[in-house]
Amino acid sequence: MERDAKPKAKAPARSYERPRGGPARSIAELTPQVGRTAFRRFGFVQSSVVTRWPEIVGEHHAKVCAPEAIRFAPGEKSEGILQLVVLPAHAPLIQHVIPEIMERVNRFFGYKAVAKVKLRQGAVNPPRAEAAAGGPPSLKPIPLELGDSLRDIGDPELRAVLESLARSLGGQEKVK
Repeated sequence: MERDAKPKAKAPARSYERPRGGPARSIAELTPQVGRTAFRRFGFVQSSVVTRWPEIVGEHHAKVCAPEAIRFAPGEKSEGILQLVVLPAHAPLIQHVIPEIMERVNRFFGYKAVAKVKLRQGAVNPPRAEAAAGGPPSLKPIPLELGDSLRDIGDPELRAVLESLARSLGGQEKVK
């Protein structure tokens, strides 16, 4: 057999392309997605129910009870069962305020997400101190440049929401 005297030319090198998934992302971007998956596995449609529990039910109740899961009928996203873990000594008290807790959770969702509450007695992790350090927004002053424009709003609920928003924006320092 004869061999060709010419060596075969190599194909030009291709530039590197990241396989699937697009550009690299920071851990901070991925964390909510990882948390969302874990929360859904344990029955939470929105992880914010857990993270904002003291805001939903109040600091006093948040110290003695915590949400474990929200279970819905297959294919439904309403009239579910909220499962709470409660400190044993406070279970009778929480049992009496279940209608109020259901109302607050449903108000948080914006529809009747919870129709029933199941209690389980057990240890409750206290809410983080970071959340309580801020103080209620109603005690923070409204920035002067925003205070005058809010007086003309007739609807008291809308005015209260906008005042709360103005207080939260007033607490942030401007970074340039």
